[in-house]
Amino acid sequence: MEFIENHLLTLILFTPTAAALILLFVPGKNVKVFRWGALAASLIPFALTVFAWARFNPVPDPAAPFQFVEQAAWYAAINASYHLGIDGISLPMVLLTTLLTPLALLASFSVKERVKPYMILFLLLETGMLGVFMALDLMLFFVFWEVGLVPMYFLIAQWGGANRNYAALKFVLYTMGGSLGLLLAIQLMGVAVGSFDLVTLAEKWPTIQSLAVPIGVPLETVKTIAFWAFVIAFAIKVPIWPFHTWLPDAHTEAPTAGSMILAGVLLKLGAYGFLRLVLPLFPAEAQRYAWVLAALAVAAIIFGALGAYAQNDFKRLVAYSSINHMGFVVLGVAAAAYTWNATAAGTILDKNLALSGAVLQMFNHGLSAAGMFFLVGVIYERAHTRDLNEMGGLYAILPVYGTVLTFTAMSSLGLPGLNGFVSEFLVVRGVWPIFTLATALSMIGLFFTGAYILKALKLVLHGPLNTRWEGHLTDINARELIVMAPLMVLMLLIGVWPAWLLDMINRAVAFLF
Repeated sequence: MEFIENHLLTLILFTPTAAALILLFVPGKNVKVFRWGALAASLIPFALTVFAWARFNPVPDPAAPFQFVEQAAWYAAINASYHLGIDGISLPMVLLTTLLTPLALLASFSVKERVKPYMILFLLLETGMLGVFMALDLMLFFVFWEVGLVPMYFLIAQWGGANRNYAALKFVLYTMGGSLGLLLAIQLMGVAVGSFDLVTLAEKWPTIQSLAVPIGVPLETVKTIAFWAFVIAFAIKVPIWPFHTWLPDAHTEAPTAGSMILAGVLLKLGAYGFLRLVLPLFPAEAQRYAWVLAALAVAAIIFGALGAYAQNDFKRLVAYSSINHMGFVVLGVAAAAYTWNATAAGTILDKNLALSGAVLQMFNHGLSAAGMFFLVGVIYERAHTRDLNEMGGLYAILPVYGTVLTFTAMSSLGLPGLNGFVSEFLVVRGVWPIFTLATALSMIGLFFTGAYILKALKLVLHGPLNTRWEGHLTDINARELIVMAPLMVLMLLIGVWPAWLLDMINRAVAFLF
């Protein structure tokens, strides 16, 4: 037990990789071995995360802001270390990742071709995502940031739709393009401070007076360039307008489980980067350019909603909805950046509400988006079309599927009593006194959120039954219900009792920001 507690994060992080290596050397072509082996292996990090949740102290300690910390020398020549730790912001993201991965693997039981490499790539992808949420060293953060890119590229390129090669290439080029500037900025900061340790950088980089490298550029300019390098890398990943164009293509062509993880977790890596790196490391720059972040967030909210409403492809509609929903996360970050040095109690409360809502929105969107993409995949496997105009009246022959889809869509819409309402309300309430005009404009996006959700439900489930499907479609099965059940339970639980999660987030936000 002592070993588990001392190395808990390492066990959570590398269990999927160890399982992937074992599966790599397992002979045979029995796909059940690889399906069930990968699923069983993915449940271990989830169980360990629940254990960490039970042992986690939600009250932050100023002397030790991160818990379950592990640190060891990694690359002494550049002062990079293997430094892991979690707090009240990263732990919910770790829980989200370890929950969605086994559900996505269970959803992948319908994959028939090259099952072994598919499952191995999924397990490696989990390690990459978890590493970003746990890393407290910037070089280590960047390594895991890139590790998560490669498996997703191959999942799209090898198991995606007809236009998969274009979508996979676009996804990797956009992300790697942003990563280049991120890497250069990380190297500059590490050399200037003499360490890549995030705790050390947060103390020294914002107040640094001179650079250790004679680059002949004013310090303020260097810090501004580094700030935008971080912002662009994370904005591409979120994504926010105008860096969003890779997302609809990637989602449309990705396999169902790939879309679940892409929307459920990978988009959160960018938002987490804003919270963990941009705000603590660049408080002055973030405050100076907060209005730019707010404007881009509002554009993402509005254009994402309008783009979703214009779609007739069910999957592309859900893909554009992610741009809309993640815009609220960035809007909350912008409000916090603008009020970073606030001393008035009311402004501090507004900032904390906006940030708490942003973190909760990350978790909530992970649940609803993963559920929506899975349900799109369920109907596509049966009908072999995602064209909304070819459906209609399916509630009459798929009553269970229709009920599950309606419930999940209402979560995405933000219906009071379900999870989406809580987080979006907190963001809007917190941002309103800070960016009043931006908040008012974002209501256009909220209006069209209801419009595109109701449009999708109408075209899929209601109206006259398209006789083409009568007698040809079967309702959602037991395996698919098992995938959806945990998501639906959490959607309802957070909607009626958000305190079990929000209390931890609130304390972390109030302490850190």
